[in-house]
Amino acid sequence: MNKNDFIYTRRHFLSNFTCAAFGVIGAEAIYTPGFFAEQLIQTPRQTEGPFYPDKMPLDTDNDLLIVNDKITPAVGPVTYLSGRILDARGNPARNAMVEIWQVDNNGVYLHIGSNNHNNRDANFQGFGRFLTGSNGEYFFRTLKPVPYPGRTPHIHFAVKLKGHEKFTTQCYVKGEAGNERDGVLRRIDNPQARNSVIVDFAPIKESRIGELAARFDIVLGFTPTA
Repeated sequence: MNKNDFIYTRRHFLSNFTCAAFGVIGAEAIYTPGFFAEQLIQTPRQTEGPFYPDKMPLDTDNDLLIVNDKITPAVGPVTYLSGRILDARGNPARNAMVEIWQVDNNGVYLHIGSNNHNNRDANFQGFGRFLTGSNGEYFFRTLKPVPYPGRTPHIHFAVKLKGHEKFTTQCYVKGEAGNERDGVLRRIDNPQARNSVIVDFAPIKESRIGELAARFDIVLGFTPTA
């Protein structure tokens, strides 16, 4: 990615991201509370893992490809990751703090104990936050995850809502051969629940730099209090 491509990408971050995210399902489904209520599968809880950042980055926004005012972006396949946080009835969860953390393109977490820590990409934020609005949507610009020793590619999620225990899970890349061998993913016994955390990282048409879009909706097992 050259400098001009990166500036173009960052300038159009929200508009491109919104189109990529909302193009997956119709507007009626996005904005109608309970639209999928009868089809919903509760997202399985999964371990937070040992590599939640031990020291928060200087920047914790939803664009993980650049830290603060730096010009140089992180290396790797640019991915627009979006979805909705839904309650047990299919209603959007407002004011949910969504956190993600993952390895960089070298397979290194933002954690001193991570494998190969000396090779971490300092331009990759490694962690981001987004507060949902009335439609429960979240948005991140990040990288397509790569394998970590002993694990298939995945992204960690935490959802924090006032009055409720933190909800943690992980999402996985559809078509990865390592999915069949991943111990954490295989612990999900229900095939439908397991499939609900495996998502497609699909190319965005006409992207100049081969960007991807992925959508991961999280269905909580409770109804948030007002």
